[in-house]
Amino acid sequence: MAPYASDDMTAPGEADGPRARRRRAARYVVPVTVMGVAAATIGLVPAIADSGDPDLPEITAAQLIEKIAQSDVEQLSGTVKITTDLGLPDLGGLESGLASGATERGGDGGSSADPSAKLTELASGTHTLRVATDGPDRQKLSLLENAAEYSLIHNGEDVWGYDSESNEVYHGTVDASGEDREQQPPATPEDFAEEALKSVDDTTSVTVDGTAQVAGRDAYRLVVKPKQSGSTVGAISIAVDHETGMPLKFTLTPASGGAAVVDVGFTQVDFDKPAASTFEFTPPEGAEVTEEGEPDRAREHSGKPEGAPKSGEDLAEGLGGPKMLGEGWNSVAVFDTGEEGGLPTGEAGGDLGGFLDSLGDRVEGDFGTGTVFSTRLVNALITEDGKVYAGAVTKDALVKAANQGK
Repeated sequence: MAPYASDDMTAPGEADGPRARRRRAARYVVPVTVMGVAAATIGLVPAIADSGDPDLPEITAAQLIEKIAQSDVEQLSGTVKITTDLGLPDLGGLESGLASGATERGGDGGSSADPSAKLTELASGTHTLRVATDGPDRQKLSLLENAAEYSLIHNGEDVWGYDSESNEVYHGTVDASGEDREQQPPATPEDFAEEALKSVDDTTSVTVDGTAQVAGRDAYRLVVKPKQSGSTVGAISIAVDHETGMPLKFTLTPASGGAAVVDVGFTQVDFDKPAASTFEFTPPEGAEVTEEGEPDRAREHSGKPEGAPKSGEDLAEGLGGPKMLGEGWNSVAVFDTGEEGGLPTGEAGGDLGGFLDSLGDRVEGDFGTGTVFSTRLVNALITEDGKVYAGAVTKDALVKAANQGK
């Protein structure tokens, strides 16, 4: 089917209404606390081949966004996949080793079943998951692995993580008000669509580009593109279920071309109410159970001397909220680490400086000197005066923002 000649949504007023009314969707994953900028760009599911273009009634972009806003799906079960290709630098096995070690330790000496460590595995590669949800208080996600499975279960105020490979269990609770659930990273096509549509303003083009079939269901294809130059985002495609209005697939392709950075889509979905037993969990006999907060207490009594290097978590807490430069898709977040001297790059940095130089590009400007570290979506500039500039913008746009923010 040819693309619909739909309207190009560019006026802020047209998008503000749907965004203001957008409901807080039921989540499939309970809160996790350790996710970086790159990890925040991931969801749970990749592209599947269209099995035909269904013949559906024409719809405008504004009407389709309104359809998404009015979607009230709270019960479903299905199979999803995630393929993430951020183009992270090859660290010669170091990266996978660090990730493996973090998973085994559960972050800082905690359980391997702690979701804050386990779910970081979704930041790269292809993964298959099973998901189920029954309203805002009951969700289950299972990450299928070779001869093993990791399950994350939210039932009422209880959160259970179970790693079958290590036979370890993590138990925590969520705020009864639901505030904790609002802090979790994107986890489904619906979550990603919600975040993408928040960016709709006069710097954005939004159109309806025909139809598709996803997981055997008829869907409209909504396409969101930046109008500005300088963004690393090429286009975002959202397949929206014709019947329910729920996003079934989310694909983000980079401006540089090639494979999608994030490709998320259901391979099977059922909107019937899952059985109550789906969300029940009892720790298996012999399993090691870690209660929420135990790793923190372990760190408090670790005897780490005053003045010791800060952990990544400590540094993140010290950065505070970012200052924003630019507008729309060219927005750049600025953090001041307060660490003069920046990274140990160049000859003065010795072997570590040479290693970091091999991963990034040295740049100079009105802001001074620094190093740009790049992925296919997010670029970050770390300057020698301790500032960090990060955004989904090109290296040139990042340097320009740093010069203007000086």
